[in-house]
Amino acid sequence: MRSALAAEGFAAVTIEGLAADAGVAKQTIYRWWPSKAAILGEALLEGSLPGGDIEVPFTDDLAADLRAWFTAVSSSLSHPEGSAVARALIAVTATDAELGTRLNERLAAPIRDWVLRRLRTAVDAGDVRADVEAEVIADQFVAIASYAAMLGKPLAAQRIEQTVRVMMRGIGR
Repeated sequence: MRSALAAEGFAAVTIEGLAADAGVAKQTIYRWWPSKAAILGEALLEGSLPGGDIEVPFTDDLAADLRAWFTAVSSSLSHPEGSAVARALIAVTATDAELGTRLNERLAAPIRDWVLRRLRTAVDAGDVRADVEAEVIADQFVAIASYAAMLGKPLAAQRIEQTVRVMMRGIGR
């Protein structure tokens, strides 16, 4: 499924093609999954998601850590398969709300966790205001990464720098 997505994109993947690749009848596919979005969703829930496994070590420099995280995400999205899977994830989310919620939680949870832990460390160190809503910042990380994936373009170094500068201006002491 991932190679088909990378080669052709979500719209070009068909139940017929998936059945042929699996060596089964189309009816067999429909017996287990109601749509290609459901097949992809299950595959994504069981496999790895682009950007979901990124864990950047903490340093004493919050801005550097944020840049490192965005750079790592951009690197994962710069590969055709990573970008195609991320775009398909967005398509699945748009076509199946329940599945989309589960997929988004699976993708967003590790991102949110990393951001929340990193911001707590920065608050404790006095680098970030105590009133900053870390959950809102975490949502921004997910949104920026999702937008880059939707466009199929990794974030350029200049865009990462500008993004981190704006974030730091908003949350820093």
